Amino acid sequence: MNAQVVDTAKKKLGDTIKKDLLTAPDTVKKLHSNPLSLIPPAALIAYGASSFVIHPVRNLDYYIHGRIERSAPTFNSKAESYFLFAPIAMVYGLNLVGVSGKNTFIDRTALLGLSGGFLGVTELSLKHATHRLRPNEQDYYSFPSGHTGAAFLGAEFLAQEYSSKSPVYTIVGYGFAVTTGIFRMYNRDHWFSDVVAGAGFGIISTKAAYLVYPYLRNALTHKGKDGRSTMIMPTYEDGKPGLSFAMQL
Repeated sequence: MNAQVVDTAKKKLGDTIKKDLLTAPDTVKKLHSNPLSLIPPAALIAYGASSFVIHPVRNLDYYIHGRIERSAPTFNSKAESYFLFAPIAMVYGLNLVGVSGKNTFIDRTALLGLSGGFLGVTELSLKHATHRLRPNEQDYYSFPSGHTGAAFLGAEFLAQEYSSKSPVYTIVGYGFAVTTGIFRMYNRDHWFSDVVAGAGFGIISTKAAYLVYPYLRNALTHKGKDGRSTMIMPTYEDGKPGLSFAMQL
């Protein structure tokens, strides 16, 4: 009896992994973000940017930093470097144990990569363009907060995939993201406005990916006028990433 239970569990896990990794739908359905949902993260970005021209906003940065210096002068932790990956790990972990999200492995990985591409290009450009000194004075790449951006990207990724199942997933994901931002300030790596802007960029990057990706995916995987289907998918073999192209003859 014990052997039968173990074999059944292994089979179920194997079937779950196989279905998740190999299933590639012809089109992407119900992958969308409401354009109006872009307003809150845009407001966060606008607030962060305003710190360069509005003195009261910048003064709030100095005030919060001063309070941190007085209340936790010896605080030092790198836990946020792990917190920011937690929501993404939850997405893949939940799928692995059979709690299916909105998308299969191929599509959600492409969405995550597209989100990361949007965020990386934006934040890297702004860090060099704004040239803001960090509170710890280590360098001039303070704005916006990259760690916070990545954390909120992951939180929104988790929300997109699992919010329809339970709001708890969204709360947990954003809890990790907010904690990441707080730790960045307490470690003197960023000002408050850096963290707020980073959060905005992270959220809007993921939302933008969910808006754009269906068009890209359906353009690459479609049927032509003659009824023949074509498909382009990411591949990973022998440690080398690539693309595969297939056409029905």
